[in-house]
Amino acid sequence: MVTPETNAEALALQALVWVLGEPARAARLLDLTGLDPSELRARAGDPSLLAATLGFLEAYEPDLLACADALGVKPAALVSARARLEAA
Repeated sequence: MVTPETNAEALALQALVWVLGEPARAARLLDLTGLDPSELRARAGDPSLLAATLGFLEAYEPDLLACADALGVKPAALVSARARLEAA
């Protein structure tokens, strides 16, 4: 059964992949989270990391808009997913 939380996690994982697809953006995420690539891989399914990734996008509107466009969703869907993940 697909739940809103599952959808939030799936959307956040897609956003994480999008973030990591551009080296400078990926480096900025790692710098801001303090994670190294191996820690990021190990925690990729962690709701708190996924929420932080979406928060990272929210903090820079051009990335939020570009990611939403690339994923075919509205920016508000990413914001809502972050809120659901933080509440979980």
